Amino acid sequence: MKYVDEYRGEGEAQRFLEAIRSTITRPRTVMEICGGQTHTLIQSGIDRMLPDALTLVHGPGCPVCVTPLELIDKAIAIAQRPDVILASFGDMLRVPGSETDLLAVKARGADVRVVYSPLDAVRLAAANPDRSVVFFAVGFETTAPPNAMAVWQAKRQGLENFSILCSHVLVPPAMEAILASPDNRVEGFLAAGHVCTVMGYEEYEPIAETYRVPIVVTGFEPLDLLQGLYMTLQALEAGRWGVENQYTRSVRREGNRSAQKVVAEVFERCDRRWRGIGVIPASGYRLRPALARFDAESRFDVGDISTRESPLCIAGEILRGLKKPAECGEFGRRCTPDDPLGAPMVSSEGACAAYYRFGRRP
Repeated sequence: MKYVDEYRGEGEAQRFLEAIRSTITRPRTVMEICGGQTHTLIQSGIDRMLPDALTLVHGPGCPVCVTPLELIDKAIAIAQRPDVILASFGDMLRVPGSETDLLAVKARGADVRVVYSPLDAVRLAAANPDRSVVFFAVGFETTAPPNAMAVWQAKRQGLENFSILCSHVLVPPAMEAILASPDNRVEGFLAAGHVCTVMGYEEYEPIAETYRVPIVVTGFEPLDLLQGLYMTLQALEAGRWGVENQYTRSVRREGNRSAQKVVAEVFERCDRRWRGIGVIPASGYRLRPALARFDAESRFDVGDISTRESPLCIAGEILRGLKKPAECGEFGRRCTPDDPLGAPMVSSEGACAAYYRFGRRP
C-alpha cells in the first residue's frame, strides 16, 4: 500500500539503525510526543534495537490520557440524566473516573453511544429532537476541525438540543511546560505529524529557538520514526536547534489554512488542566462566547465537579517523560487493561497500554 509498505522495509530500517549508532557519541534523551508513535516504536521493537546511549521517553500526546479526571466525572454525570444521549469515541468509555467509567454507566442503563465522527452526533441530535445530545469532544489539534464543524453544522441546522463537552488540548504549550520544568531531561522532540498536518509547525519554531532544542516533525511508520530519530541526533551532535520536517509527504510549514479557519471561528484558547500534569496556561480550546449555548458544561451545570487523582498512578510522571510505564509499582499488578488505575493503561494510544500489550513488563 502506497505510503505504508515502503515505510516498513527491513533493509532500510537496518541502514537507519546503523546511521543512528554511528552518529550518537554520548547519552541522549529524545521524546516522541504522540501516543500513536509510541505504539509503533514498541510494537515494531525499535526501542529494543536502538543503542543504549539513546533513551526514548514518551510524551503527553495521547488525548484520552490527558483528559482530566473531572471531565470524565462530568461526562458521567451528564450521561446519567434520562433526557441525554451522550455520544463519544469508543476509547473514552473505559477511562476511569473517580468511582466508575462511562461503560459501566452505559451498562446500568444510561444512553451512551459510540460514534465514529462528531457529525454522527449531529445526526443523532437531528433524529432525536426530544433528547439532548452531548458529544464528548476530546483531542488535540487533529480533531479540532471536525469537532468545530460539528458545532458549526448544529448552529446552521438550528439544533438547540446539541452540545459538546469540550476537552481540547494543544501540543506546543505542553512541550514548553516540559522544557521549562526544572527536572526536564528531554533534549529533542519528535513532533506529531498529524497535528502538524493541520496546524503546520510555525508555532514550534520559537520553542526550538528559546530552549535550543531540535524538533523534528515525524510520521508514524517505523521508517518515519527511525529517520526522525536520526535527524534529531544529527542536530544534537552538531549543536544545532530548530524545526525540521521529516513528514514532508503530509506536512507543510503553514499547515491546512482552511481547517485552521474553521477552528478559529468556533474555538478560542484557554487554560486547560491536563490529567496527571495540572493546569497549563493557554493549552486548550473552549467555545467562543457567541457559541456558548453549545457548551454542555454550562448547559448541565456540572462546572463545580472537582476530583483528586489516585496516589498510586504515576501517569503524570510518565506523560512528562520522567518515568517509563514499567517503573510504576502498580504496572501489571493493580493496574491492567482490564482494571486500569489511569488512562494511559486503557487508551489505544497510552504508553502503559503499549508496554503491557507488547511485553515491556518488569
